Amino acid sequence: MTNYKRILLKLSGESLAGGNRLGIDPGALEAYAGEIGMLVKNGVQTAIVLGGGNIFRGLQGSSKGFDRVTGDQMGMLATVINSMALQTALQDKGLKATVLSGIPVETMCEKMSRSKAISLLESGHVVIIAGGTGNPFFTTDSAAALRALEIKADVIMKGTRVDGIYSADPEKDPKAVRYDNLSFDEAIAKNLKVMDATAFTLCKENTLPIIVFDIHEKGVLEDIVVRGNARGTLVKPAKDA
Repeated sequence: MTNYKRILLKLSGESLAGGNRLGIDPGALEAYAGEIGMLVKNGVQTAIVLGGGNIFRGLQGSSKGFDRVTGDQMGMLATVINSMALQTALQDKGLKATVLSGIPVETMCEKMSRSKAISLLESGHVVIIAGGTGNPFFTTDSAAALRALEIKADVIMKGTRVDGIYSADPEKDPKAVRYDNLSFDEAIAKNLKVMDATAFTLCKENTLPIIVFDIHEKGVLEDIVVRGNARGTLVKPAKDA
């Protein structure tokens, strides 16, 4: 029996670039498709939100001559490209996968709607939700929180480069301490950057737990979601902590 019935997996665009930092690495796509396939095999309804930073990051674009709205719109389009790439990788493994978009791209994918997403999840599709929230000034973290709430996900799984949340950046500070569990209030008090403020507030106000984990660890998704093993850091309401 799975630990979670329905999840939303949040991955950065950079994670798709592998060691290249830019573009899309076919090896990374294949690896993620395999991990996601194991969830589907175990009956986990899986939705995914991808960033677009491997192609274009809207906020950085404003320092290169783009106004913020245009930059964010370009970033939304980058998430559509990444989502279509992951969809193809999943389909190549025999999985049913559908891209829904927060911005209209009718010739490529359907517009995101809560009812459509839930219907697809219940019929065994992996649902990749592209285009952010469909609005500028919101990150893909915010989009992940919003979409997770819309589809009534049990948890947000946030894949990162490290195995959880630390007191400081573990890649820079060897004395950084990793947390196994945190309440939302503890994360705020310790000023830990779990997600951006808007996304974190959405999760806190709606008591939606977040698990931060190392996406590069083979089998980690199945271990956490299916077997219920404690990996990464779980952020949840204080009453359950």
